[in-house]
Amino acid sequence: MYGRHLAYTLAKFGMSMCTLGMSAEHAAAGIAFNSLWPRTIIATAAVQNLLGGDAAMARSRRPEIVADAAHEILTRPARTTTGNFFIDDEVLAEAGVTDLSAYAYLPDADLQVDLFLDR
Repeated sequence: MYGRHLAYTLAKFGMSMCTLGMSAEHAAAGIAFNSLWPRTIIATAAVQNLLGGDAAMARSRRPEIVADAAHEILTRPARTTTGNFFIDDEVLAEAGVTDLSAYAYLPDADLQVDLFLDR
């Protein structure tokens, strides 16, 4: 997996280390640092233009799922919500959002799971 997606792997690792390091560094000040990852690929220009075109877009969720999950995280108390690695649909499920069909780029899509998630 890493050989085919080295840049992505490095970006995820870097983000993870920044989340852990900055959350520890700024904990006393009550400043939160968390990471938010998508469960599936997200319908972005990068997916459209670099990662598979229309076929990849058809297996994607809309960016709004990440925005809504980020909002849920950002409204939590910073002192108790820091140093976490969140998955977008899990955050929404915790908030009571279980019907994610509105986030599909196409209705009834066969969603493609992100590279580092197995389900």
